[in-house]
Amino acid sequence: MPLNLLHANDRPGTYPASWYAATATPGVHYPSLTGGLRADVCIVGAGYTGLSAALHLAEAGRSVVLLDAQRVGFGASGRNGGQLGSGQRQDQEVLESMMGTEDARHLWTLGEEAKDLVKGLVFKHQIDCHLKPGVAWTAESTRDVRHLHVYARHLQDRYGYDQIEMLDPEACHAMCPSPAYKGGILDHGAGHLHPLNLALGLARAASAAGAQIFERSEVFAIEEGQEIEVRTGQGTVRADHLILACNGYLGGLNSQVAARVMPINNFIAATEPLGEAAAQVLARDVAVADSKFVVNYFRLSHDGRLLFGGGESYGYRFPSDIAAKVRKPMTEIFPHLKDVRIDYAWGGTLGITMKRLPYLARLSPRVLTASGYSGHGVGTATHAGRLLAEAVAGQSEGFNTMARIPTSPFPGGARMRSPLLVLAMTWFALRDRLGI
Repeated sequence: MPLNLLHANDRPGTYPASWYAATATPGVHYPSLTGGLRADVCIVGAGYTGLSAALHLAEAGRSVVLLDAQRVGFGASGRNGGQLGSGQRQDQEVLESMMGTEDARHLWTLGEEAKDLVKGLVFKHQIDCHLKPGVAWTAESTRDVRHLHVYARHLQDRYGYDQIEMLDPEACHAMCPSPAYKGGILDHGAGHLHPLNLALGLARAASAAGAQIFERSEVFAIEEGQEIEVRTGQGTVRADHLILACNGYLGGLNSQVAARVMPINNFIAATEPLGEAAAQVLARDVAVADSKFVVNYFRLSHDGRLLFGGGESYGYRFPSDIAAKVRKPMTEIFPHLKDVRIDYAWGGTLGITMKRLPYLARLSPRVLTASGYSGHGVGTATHAGRLLAEAVAGQSEGFNTMARIPTSPFPGGARMRSPLLVLAMTWFALRDRLGI
């Protein structure tokens, strides 16, 4: 049975000691499920996917029960880098080759819908998540800079996307004074935000719309008969439809999903407030992600800290010194910060797929799933929740397009997929270091 990371690295029912948790808008403590309930739809997992699905279903008049083993936004939704990116996780050129021009264009449209959906929900429900525009992609080699510029022109010519600013070495250095980067692109249509506040705001909106949310209600068993029966330690939900929205915390609830969505760990550190020295990190209030295979990503917080994400692990436990793990890539990008104090350091578990594209599937006529966002989940997961809600109502066009993305199982099954991924990531990390 796949390892369940729900209890491996965190105290039960407690958010990690992250800067996000320390600065979050106070959230509601939702009750645990006790006894039996009946609903049109039961959702397992209160991250962006489950919360968005619950909100859209409740607004459409469906009765919804949303269960989470820990807290709302406890997983990747409350711990990530906060970047709201354009398109899908893979470039449009990759999607065109993989799925053809028509589906690739539809996927681009869905990606734009995802950004618009997040921005619209933040505005409609007055979610205080410090949403701001701008995500830059930076490169450490002139070859990668050329590729980014060619890709930006591709988006302009093929998709009419004109929100990208080209960054030559001077412009890139003026934006981000790191000696590591040679240029890049700045996507003004993308954005960045406080991810835990987004999750908490979606939960408040879903609850206000009528969805019943239960925390500390881990699902141990699912049985599909005339009704779907979902069992927790102290309660049962019977429903007409089930949505699995567990991402990297699925455990053994469904073998088909577990074979295709693998949990990996990623890490973020928040420095002390930098004051005027923040301009030596970023001179513009944008987020950055670089062109490495194991991506470094960073931005400034609203209180002037550097939030820096870097490093991955593929085992069961987080490293004992997360701050040291993140400090290594951080000082490669910003050598002058080698002695800066780190006030917060935390890890999180996300779900990836073989092709780094989400896995949406109809597991049976009444069971749907979406996960595996591979680091692109702020927009895609929120949008997937709406697509799941629409599919429950029989409006499946967007869901079906996403479900056509080829998602093969990891080789070796649950036992061998992690060692094989470690070998692959070691090779790509070596390529990063050698500039291949």
